[in-house]
Amino acid sequence: MHVESKVQTLPELARIVAECKRHGKRVVHCHGVFDLLHIGHIRYFRQAAQMGDVLVVTVTPDRYVDKGPHRPAFPESLRLEGVVSQHTVDYGAINTWATAEELLRFIQPDIYVKGSDFKSIDADPTGKLQREAEVCKELGIELELTKDIVFSSTNLINRFLSTLPDDVQEYLEIFRSRYSIAEIEDILDAMRGLKVTVVGDTIIDDYQYCNPLGAASKEPIMALRSVGGDVFAGGVLAVANHLSNFVDKVQLFTVLGETDCGRWEGFVRESLHGNVVPNFEYQRDAPTIRKRRYIEGYSMTKLLEIYHMDDGGLDAGRDGRFRTALMASGNASDVVVAADFGHGTISPDCRRDLVQTPFLAVNTQANAGNRGFHTISCYERCDFVSLAEPELRLDARDTKTGIIPLVDRLQRQTNASMVAVTRGKQGSFIQTADGTGVLVPAFASKAVDRIGSGDAFFSMTALAACMKVKPELVAFLGNIIGSIAVGIVGNKKSITRTDVMKLVTSLLK
Repeated sequence: MHVESKVQTLPELARIVAECKRHGKRVVHCHGVFDLLHIGHIRYFRQAAQMGDVLVVTVTPDRYVDKGPHRPAFPESLRLEGVVSQHTVDYGAINTWATAEELLRFIQPDIYVKGSDFKSIDADPTGKLQREAEVCKELGIELELTKDIVFSSTNLINRFLSTLPDDVQEYLEIFRSRYSIAEIEDILDAMRGLKVTVVGDTIIDDYQYCNPLGAASKEPIMALRSVGGDVFAGGVLAVANHLSNFVDKVQLFTVLGETDCGRWEGFVRESLHGNVVPNFEYQRDAPTIRKRRYIEGYSMTKLLEIYHMDDGGLDAGRDGRFRTALMASGNASDVVVAADFGHGTISPDCRRDLVQTPFLAVNTQANAGNRGFHTISCYERCDFVSLAEPELRLDARDTKTGIIPLVDRLQRQTNASMVAVTRGKQGSFIQTADGTGVLVPAFASKAVDRIGSGDAFFSMTALAACMKVKPELVAFLGNIIGSIAVGIVGNKKSITRTDVMKLVTSLLK
């Protein structure tokens, strides 16, 4: 049979299966991604074909492949073509659902066969095979597991088709020998029960996309054509949403502007995840902080940034009320996450209160709005500190000294049990109080927008540090979530546990 005649739509495949069964033929069904067709797949098809009279194979569509970024390596049409090119395969189609459960109900084969990488139904940590087994039992479909050598498309792609630099691949080889995917899953599972309070500045990220027209004819200015815009919930709102994907509930404390709360409070509430509990205070005669960025729409280059804000902070009465509620929540939490952008939400009195909480994680961000006057030195004590390298150097007023002496100084100053320093393309450095330090490389192969990546890194590492996770694993998880964040425009979406595990699996399998 020619390859072209083997390729079917899913409805046509279901009709063929029903016709074969009416004629007394036993239909065997295999399903998978088959991103890099290898000898393990070939033997899988060969064994499956021997179990019946007709072998049909379905392929996971591109949009549902969960192997990590840059996957699948081959589009669905080519993956299907490779599968049906095998002489043991009679028909093939592309699935239209995310999993095989509805697919089994639609096709209803006699036998459903899984490959050798599944030792037993209960050995699948994702639970997918268990759910497929339940559908098979419901429909009277036999479920079989093949037994042969095991290959991994992900492993082969990582080894021979990786887009990561050689030094990163070498690091991952070493990391795989020390840690497993299951260990990282256990850490993420343990995070779920943490009680978290987060405090910081609300920032409305206003992105205005433009195309340059050229210099104006009568004045020395650049003219731009507007091509649309986006508005994102940034600042501490983004941090709260990241955290909420890893813990059951987040208590959020932040400040909105009183003059335009009617405009922005609804947007803020709608932007927060359902398990984020917002606690708002309102700054009198001030706007909600909004940063409007004019961006060249193709390259995502920032052309101009305009701050709409009054960084004077709350008056004494409102600040006292805010601090009372914050400390009641913070003292009952496992970790207080302070995303301090230096725009007034966290007052000097508030900082002095925060250092009394059981575990305080702090990021003090240097930006144009605080002009270098806002650094980590404004905190007398922290348990965990996360800074970008320029922020560390700004606090020390030192552009020359190596990272380790600067971190040593910061730990003595704040008594922090762990300090994390992000270094852009160079990854991140983490050091504990006993002087144990580790440098973990970055895993991003392409950066779309760096805005928000530090917030994502801080969110993940603050939780891991609170749990006293090993520093290398803290840095690894931080770099994982950071590398995902740089592939997203602004704070368009928060990073989920599934996003993290997809990339972890892609790198470590």
